[in-house]
Amino acid sequence: MKFGNKATPYLLLLPIFLVSGFILYYCIGYTFFTSFHEWDGISSDMAFVGLENYFDTLTDPTFRIALKNTLIFFAVTVFMQAVIGLLLAVLLKERFHGNVVFKGIYFLPVIMAPVVLATIFRMILDTNIGALNTMLRAVGLDRLAVSWLGDPKFALFSIICVNIYNWMGFSMMTYFAGLMAIDEQIYESAKLDGAGFFRTLFSITLPMLKGTTASLVMLGIVGSLKTFDIVFLMTGGGPGRSTEFLTTFLFRKSLDEYNGGQASAIGIIILAIALIMAVIQNRGYEKSQFE
Repeated sequence: MKFGNKATPYLLLLPIFLVSGFILYYCIGYTFFTSFHEWDGISSDMAFVGLENYFDTLTDPTFRIALKNTLIFFAVTVFMQAVIGLLLAVLLKERFHGNVVFKGIYFLPVIMAPVVLATIFRMILDTNIGALNTMLRAVGLDRLAVSWLGDPKFALFSIICVNIYNWMGFSMMTYFAGLMAIDEQIYESAKLDGAGFFRTLFSITLPMLKGTTASLVMLGIVGSLKTFDIVFLMTGGGPGRSTEFLTTFLFRKSLDEYNGGQASAIGIIILAIALIMAVIQNRGYEKSQFE
């Protein structure tokens, strides 16, 4: 009877574990298998080609551009979302009239559908009738009214800004939850010792939020490597290849060129990059814990 009681939770979890495990690991295994074959992604006809798909991917100039854009996107968005989110969380932690309203306003973009967000910003960033350029021209800053999505110099920057706006509310709420877990007596003791805002921020708040920051970085790694919808809906990877990401590159190989084998190889490479970055981030966090 005791054994049955102990086994009950595992038996209840077993169906979900089997289903999710099958869906996840079977798909990864099948993708890994097809990455060694020449395959159109539709038919059952496959021809073994060994590492040819990986070689073709790694030597493709577009892959290098996509990898560079993805890494730039990751570095800038994760850093800026963390900084803005932390500052907003610190400010909104103070009890003032209307702070709940501001939390809702800042968090609203997180729950917006990507297609809605992309449509709104395509209109805002339109070269001729967009709200941003119209405002710049109205205040005499015509030189700053550029083609935000049509110029390779600004397209990636525009995508990054939209993504920061989309997810900074999530960082804010995550940091806010972390701040609420810090004992107020610590801050009161710091004030009695004469510590100001910045001294408190860098000596107390940031060190005690290391775990929260590590979680956000991990989520940023995953989010950056799977970013597709905003990019595809706003620029389609263009102009040229200026906003080509690993995910859009995979999409083109799979559905535009019907090269399922190479698309599978790209997927495995993305998975490998995610694992490597995750290991580096975890080791960095563990090392910081002992400093």
